[in-house]
Amino acid sequence: MKTKRITQLGETVLRTTGRKLSKEEILSPSMQQLMDVMIATMHKEDGIGLAAQQIGESLMLAIVSHMDGDLVVCNPKIIKRSFRKVESEEGCLSIRGVFGLVKRHKTITVEYVDRMGNPQRMHAEGLLARVFQHETDHLNGIVYADRTKKITTGTVPKE
Repeated sequence: MKTKRITQLGETVLRTTGRKLSKEEILSPSMQQLMDVMIATMHKEDGIGLAAQQIGESLMLAIVSHMDGDLVVCNPKIIKRSFRKVESEEGCLSIRGVFGLVKRHKTITVEYVDRMGNPQRMHAEGLLARVFQHETDHLNGIVYADRTKKITTGTVPKE
């Protein structure tokens, strides 16, 4: 399967808000092919999420890795957030070799449209909630480095 180059911090597209997709666009052969390319790219790069901006497309489209398989997420909207936040280390395929501590909501509820054009609602917690928030940020032109208070090395400290 064909893959795409990952855009890097400094490229304008990473700072753009994606365009919402219509059901007709989502179901089009070209968009279905783009979704497959995004999934292949995410796996090739060992990612757990990928936003369209990260392959140079300014669209409201992301892939989120899930234990039941990869979720194609179109036009996501986080409709509920827990009061409690959790700080954890994040990295990004678009900011190679740099990690940072980011506070994110512990649980969220997100509405989105799947690759078949069907509306979905999902409650997510833990890592899945973090990935949804990270990718939704990308779709709105925000990178995790905008939210970090401390840059880290990405290595596990020795005890």
